[in-house]
Amino acid sequence: MAEISIFADESGEQGFQSKYYALTLVFHDQSDPVIPIFDGYEQTIRDAGLPNIPMHASPLLNGHDAYQHLGISQRKRLLTYFLSMLFKLPAQYVTLIYRKADYATLEQLGARIKRDIVNIVFDHLALFQSFDTIKVYYDGGQSLVTQAIHGAIKYALSKQAIIYRKGSPTDYRLVQVADFICTIELTALKYENHEQTATDERFFGSARTFKKNYLKKVRKHQLTAR
Repeated sequence: MAEISIFADESGEQGFQSKYYALTLVFHDQSDPVIPIFDGYEQTIRDAGLPNIPMHASPLLNGHDAYQHLGISQRKRLLTYFLSMLFKLPAQYVTLIYRKADYATLEQLGARIKRDIVNIVFDHLALFQSFDTIKVYYDGGQSLVTQAIHGAIKYALSKQAIIYRKGSPTDYRLVQVADFICTIELTALKYENHEQTATDERFFGSARTFKKNYLKKVRKHQLTAR
C-alpha cells in the first residue's frame, strides 16, 4: 500500500502576542527511505562531539532549554549539520505565514489556514489521491492547527484512509524538519521586511548570506505548483 506522511509544526503562540503565525507541512512518501540519512546525521554529530538534541530551532538560536549549556559555535554547527541532512531528504514542504493583525479573531485565522491547506491539496490532488493511506503527524499543541489540518484534509480528500497520530518532535525527526523549515521561512520574511534580530544576524549573517547559505537550500524542497 502506498502511504504518504504529513508532518506539521508551527511557529508563534496561539494568541496575539507574536506578530506572525507560521505553519509548515512536510510531505514524505513512505516508500523513500530516510532512516539511513538520519543515521548519517547522528553519526556526524557524534563524530563532532555534539549532543543529539531533537532540533528545536528557536531555543537553539537563543540558547534556551536543552541548548543553554552549548556555546554559539556549537549551536551553529548543529544548525549546519541539520541543514546538510535536510538537503539529502526525499521530502517536500509548504509553509504558510500569516500576519496576525490581519485577523480579528483566532477563528478567522483558523478558517484561513483551513482554506489554504484545502487549496494546497487541490493543487496537488493527483499526488495525494495516488496514495492509499495518508498519515498526519502533529503534536496537537494548538487546537487551531489541529482543527484546520483535520478539517481541510477531510474536506479535500474525503478519504477513509486518513490516520492522525500524535507527532512529538522527540519521536519524529521529520517533525523536527518541519520546525527547522518553519523558522527558516519566518526568518526569510523578517529579513525581507527588515525585521531581523541581532540573533538572526549572529547566526545567518546578512540577508544575502542567509539566502545563499540557508534559504535557497531549504527551498529546493518546496512542493511546487502543478
